[in-house]
Amino acid sequence: MTKQQAQNPLILRYHRLMDAFAKSDDERDFYLDRREGFIIYADLDKTEEEIDTLNKELEKDSKRYSLVPKMTYYEIKKFMEGFVHEKVYDIDTKEKLLDIIGSKEARENFLEFIYDNLTELEKWQQYYQERSRIRIIEWLRDEDFHFVFEEDLDLPRAVLEKVKRNLFDAKVAKDISSARDLIKAKAKTYYSSEALNPRPKRGRPPKQVAKVEIEPQFTVDIYTTVPASVRNFLFIPDITSAASVTFSSKFESEEQLLASLRGSQRIKVDERLEALSQRLESLRSLSDRLSGMDSSMGVPKKKAPFQPFSRPTVKGVTESAQEEKEEKMESAISDVFPKKRGRPKKEEEATEFKPQQRKRFAVKQVTQIKKKKKK
Repeated sequence: MTKQQAQNPLILRYHRLMDAFAKSDDERDFYLDRREGFIIYADLDKTEEEIDTLNKELEKDSKRYSLVPKMTYYEIKKFMEGFVHEKVYDIDTKEKLLDIIGSKEARENFLEFIYDNLTELEKWQQYYQERSRIRIIEWLRDEDFHFVFEEDLDLPRAVLEKVKRNLFDAKVAKDISSARDLIKAKAKTYYSSEALNPRPKRGRPPKQVAKVEIEPQFTVDIYTTVPASVRNFLFIPDITSAASVTFSSKFESEEQLLASLRGSQRIKVDERLEALSQRLESLRSLSDRLSGMDSSMGVPKKKAPFQPFSRPTVKGVTESAQEEKEEKMESAISDVFPKKRGRPKKEEEATEFKPQQRKRFAVKQVTQIKKKKKK
């Protein structure tokens, strides 16, 4: 059987390689295929028969598969110490992390401390991704891989899937041919000196703009030359960002890591929402304190603001309001102008106040009682 030759660089998923590097240890082996770029995970949980057939396939075509290197203790320690010295600025936090790195189970305790500090967690994920990227590119270059990372490609999903399907075809359509040219040009950047030593950007930093997080759209896994004995060992996790890749080799996913921290179920929260909730909580406690101080100092509570009544228009004035207004005007005029002399009218006599005359008490005369004469 003639060996098929790829017509363009292998399209690899960088975050999968990052996860394979982190989990590769004495009990787990990962292999990268040179022909199509798929990853094999030698899982010991499979049956003994399946493991034997996998080993036979690896021995039969050993040049096709490259073993992913295992991170040594000193390399793991170098990752953690580099982060502390380069990215941690608080003195107390730096001393605490250095103490953790020098103790037992440094890797797991380091992650537990980092996941409890949201500000340090964001910096750690960015640093871990940058350092892992350099480490992976170094290994791929040493192994003479002609590759490109799918995360770095800016091509439509449909076109990229066509390129994967026609990996070994020399004659392809025009859109596939132009996409191959772009992939080959991108692959050259991984062999430049800047790929292993990225320079910091100079000049004024860009203005801080709210980040619009768009979920990346990856293509489906298309492999046409996978041996039957290897299909059960394909490593194809759905990893789309560095936040989903843990530095831990003990746990399979980030959910398991979060659940194990301090022995309780923990939910990953967005950092912005967490900071906002903390601010709201501090404002709430501050308002409670101020209200308690006002009551203790005897400050009365503020009344509700006065709401002025709506003044009616001329057309909407009622008859009673109009009569009341006329009476007020007449009383004001009567106080200003003198009254007419002469005898008041009958109506005025009726309304004039006259004191009530008291009744005269008449002396009631009674007949005198005559006394009887004594005999």
